Amino acid sequence: MLLELKQISKNFGGLQVLQGVEFNVKEGEIFGLIGPNGAGKTTVFNLITGLLRASSGSIAFNGEDIGSVAPHKITERGIARTFQNIRVFKEMTLLENVVVGMHDHLDYGVAGMLLNLGSFRRVEQQARERALELLSWVRLDHKAHMLADSLSYGEQRKLEFARALATKPKLLLLDEPVAGMNPAEKTELMAEIVNIKQRGFSIFMIEHDMRFVMGLCERIAVLNFGKIIAEGTPDQIKNNQEVIEAYLGKEEA
Repeated sequence: MLLELKQISKNFGGLQVLQGVEFNVKEGEIFGLIGPNGAGKTTVFNLITGLLRASSGSIAFNGEDIGSVAPHKITERGIARTFQNIRVFKEMTLLENVVVGMHDHLDYGVAGMLLNLGSFRRVEQQARERALELLSWVRLDHKAHMLADSLSYGEQRKLEFARALATKPKLLLLDEPVAGMNPAEKTELMAEIVNIKQRGFSIFMIEHDMRFVMGLCERIAVLNFGKIIAEGTPDQIKNNQEVIEAYLGKEEA
């Protein structure tokens, strides 16, 4: 398994947000975690990326326990994340935004950078070429030299994807990737996520848009009041009575 959570619990004081959460993400798949507001989904992402520590249980990535690893070291190990709230550098160009995501992988040394040595210029050129390639994956390469602030909301989301991919992740975590997008933007992004997966990336997403999740994910886990109540294929999930009740309430279901 690429990512495996075992008996994860998280308490904030006397409040238990997650209780015995278990699931795994396989290499090369698109996996989804869904659930009503307040179910604990973002807390799961924060635990995986090291922003929070679990109260109990274990998180393994590529067979290595990462439960006590610092966030930047988790990124180095191959986990990248986008956020619900867009976090692009609006005063920088698209190309510069993506190059920023590569800084941990650029090997030119401090002296090379300060003295503008040939090694620095060569690595910098390679980084710009790679950034342009990543922008082409999300169909933004034609705007590479524009400021990020000039992009539409949906385009800024796609820029975030390109920057996350610049960290060379084995696993890409998408936190509500289509939040705020219109139907046309959602359709475009769905195709681009499939394209990213076909390039060899594994994807784990949290999303409220059920049509988007059901159309993309191969497996889905459902979180409700901090517990996993179902896991399976999209068809299994949408026909699960406990899931229907969690979203609609017992009487409506």
